[in-house]
Amino acid sequence: MKYSKLNLAKEAIGHKGFIKKIPDIFRMVRLWRKGEYPMRSIDIILPLLGLLYVISPIDILPEFAVPVLGVMDDLAVLSLTIPKLIKEVDKFLLWEAEQRLNGTKIIDAEIVK
Repeated sequence: MKYSKLNLAKEAIGHKGFIKKIPDIFRMVRLWRKGEYPMRSIDIILPLLGLLYVISPIDILPEFAVPVLGVMDDLAVLSLTIPKLIKEVDKFLLWEAEQRLNGTKIIDAEIVK
């Protein structure tokens, strides 16, 4: 049975919101730490540090001192980290789907007019 990479990606990733991808993030980090999932360290550490910064009570611009700018720095960090993290999770889900179909032949998608 043959699968195209395009169909495999659609099936693996689907469109889930960030909240529904949280279990996938934990699974991705666990497999990365075990050495099973190949990923550069910087691709996971920076987004996780950004999320930790937003959750942390320690801020560069505290909300109580500078109300508007204190929230804006958190939003700026989130706007940089969440897309990067979602991109990495999507790569992980595609990798995971390919691992499940280990014995199956996967071909590249072709565009036909």
